Amino acid sequence: MSVRDRVRENESEFIGIRRKIHENPELSFKEFETTKLIKAYLDDLGIENHPNGEDTGVIGILRGKKDGPVLALRADIDALKLTEKTGLPFASKNEGVCHACGHDLHTAVLLGTAKILKSYEDDLCGTVKFLFQPAEEGLGGSRSMIKNGALKNPVPKYILACHSWPEMPAGSIGVRYGAMLGASDTFKITVTGKGGHAAHPHKGIDPVVVAAYIITELQTIVSRRIAPVDSAVITVGHLEAGTVSNIIPNEAFMEGTVRTQDPTTRKKVAVYMEQLAVGTARAMGADAKVEYNFGVGPTISDHHIVDEISAAVTETLGAEHLLQVPHASMGAEDFAFYLEKVPGALFRLGTYDDRPESKWALHNPSTLFAEEAIPTGVTAMVASVFKINGCDMSVLK
Repeated sequence: MSVRDRVRENESEFIGIRRKIHENPELSFKEFETTKLIKAYLDDLGIENHPNGEDTGVIGILRGKKDGPVLALRADIDALKLTEKTGLPFASKNEGVCHACGHDLHTAVLLGTAKILKSYEDDLCGTVKFLFQPAEEGLGGSRSMIKNGALKNPVPKYILACHSWPEMPAGSIGVRYGAMLGASDTFKITVTGKGGHAAHPHKGIDPVVVAAYIITELQTIVSRRIAPVDSAVITVGHLEAGTVSNIIPNEAFMEGTVRTQDPTTRKKVAVYMEQLAVGTARAMGADAKVEYNFGVGPTISDHHIVDEISAAVTETLGAEHLLQVPHASMGAEDFAFYLEKVPGALFRLGTYDDRPESKWALHNPSTLFAEEAIPTGVTAMVASVFKINGCDMSVLK
């Protein structure tokens, strides 16, 4: 029996897992019931598993009967703080929380992968670690997994993950060499001027006007300091100053986000922002303080692993199911923290079908995800494990 047939035999079970998780979404580091479900499923399969320290999340370990490397597979398990509006019969039962990013699919795919790999245990080379990670949406859950030993005992040679993508059709797998997702950094800029009466601006230094200039000038970093072939986004999302209409305040405050794809560009933006904000403020008689926080880095896939995934998908699903993702997303993924320590790759799961809502963006409470992505994802993940770990691929055909 081929791996595709074996997955199809279990398809209804995997979809049932997804729907149960979808009905009971939980926020970051509060995935208590989801953690219990994952542990119970792995226990039933006879797969060794451990808690993610004192945090939510589970680390599973499957040791193959043949020699080979250690490969880690990661799925994120948390939901978003949104009220679901899909109208699905298995819609969220938890008010104000829903799976609008596809993490329920990711978890079902990894649990399905665990079951199928367990059935191939005698032919499996090396060891597979299953990382069911909390709190991806807060971009910090991977750090808790790493702190709690996800990348130790045994140490993985490579790591893989998948993520739903409503810009690709269900049944397809998307790969990309290099950056798949961007870095996400934050900044805060405080402008200090000299307050006074709004009718006498010449007697003070208006920090609101200075802040407005800085906001405009920040965009010249992208248009004039960063090479046109590189990508960067600078967005001020919060601006605050003053209390009433007839008083010039002493301070103005702004904060925002920076998205980049290249590590060198990322560092340049931080330097340019400091120069521009402080320089602009001083030129206008004010002062500016910049606080720049480097958050999660870009998700950059290893070329060798992308080659292996591509070959695995082509051999088991067919070349028509393998798509090249044309450009990186400026969205961020805390999977990048693993990639800073272990080479690997993230591939896309196509999730749109003939329903218009299935092509809507991630994090939209009305977006629908085609469940055909689940068996496709399981097949691709199992085949990738076999290919990367040097197992006999003929077993899957």
